[in-house]
Amino acid sequence: MARETEGEAAEWSVGDYLLAHAVDQLAQANWMFATVNQDEDADPLDPPVPLPRPDTESATGEAEVGDASPAASANPTPQQLAAFFS
Repeated sequence: MARETEGEAAEWSVGDYLLAHAVDQLAQANWMFATVNQDEDADPLDPPVPLPRPDTESATGEAEVGDASPAASANPTPQQLAAFFS
C-alpha cells in the first residue's frame, strides 16, 4: 500500500539515503582529487552527477523516481540518525 502512495520512496530506508549520500561525497572527493592533479592544459573534468533519490526532481521539474510529496520528506530526522549510529 505504501508503494502505491509513496512510490519508490517507500522502499528507501534511512540507511539507503545515508549510503547514497556517502557515495555522492566519495564521487565528489574523487572528482576534486582528479581535478587538482590533472595537467594544466587538460580540459576540465565534468563534476559527478548525484545518485537519483526517490524524492528529488530533475532540472526539468519532473520527478526522477516515484512521486513523493514534499510534505513526506525523506530526509532523516535527528532521532533517526541517532538511532542509526547508536
